[in-house]
Amino acid sequence: MGIKIKVCGLTKPSDVSICAMFDVNYVGLVFHQNSKRHLSFASAKQISSLVPKGIVKVGLTVDPLDRELDELLTEVQLDTIQLHGSETPERVRNIRENFGLPIIKSISISQKTDLALIDEYYGYADQLLIDAKRPTSSLIPGGNGVTFDWRLISEFNWKIPWMLAGGLNSSNIGEAIKISGANQVDISTGVEANPGVKDRELIKQFVNAARK
Repeated sequence: MGIKIKVCGLTKPSDVSICAMFDVNYVGLVFHQNSKRHLSFASAKQISSLVPKGIVKVGLTVDPLDRELDELLTEVQLDTIQLHGSETPERVRNIRENFGLPIIKSISISQKTDLALIDEYYGYADQLLIDAKRPTSSLIPGGNGVTFDWRLISEFNWKIPWMLAGGLNSSNIGEAIKISGANQVDISTGVEANPGVKDRELIKQFVNAARK
């Protein structure tokens, strides 16, 4: 199976056409006030409306309340919800049942003991996103451009689909895939010219390197 790619943190309508041009599988829209990639509902609605059929539209949220998700999903057409906060397995199940959309749950990794968290979300999330823990200086849970030791998950027995995230770019993606065994990858910072500004050439380079 070929590598599936998620480009997260789209901020402009033109980002959509670039992702479509290079056959990206998922696009992520960020709804978190502290992020430089945070979108208003109006901007997100415009971007979402341009995403071609076949590309999964993912809304990234952090510890959302039901009323916040109600407002979001009323305004913006999404295919999947990404939970990137401290949501418990029970909360993940609650959101999945209440809103009827697949859930990607992020799990932050920095050491082997963190892997125990993965098993807790089986049966609750539809997919997992394995990311690096954020630096203590950062106010955002993802998109920090830092990696973790991919050897930690190199022989892990996965029971549901998952994506590799955290500090990926065109220079390290080949090694990341080889070591981790990932067949889905998520990138944000690594394809930006500046925070929140996606770069066509960097997306092209990343996609080519990931699928080589």
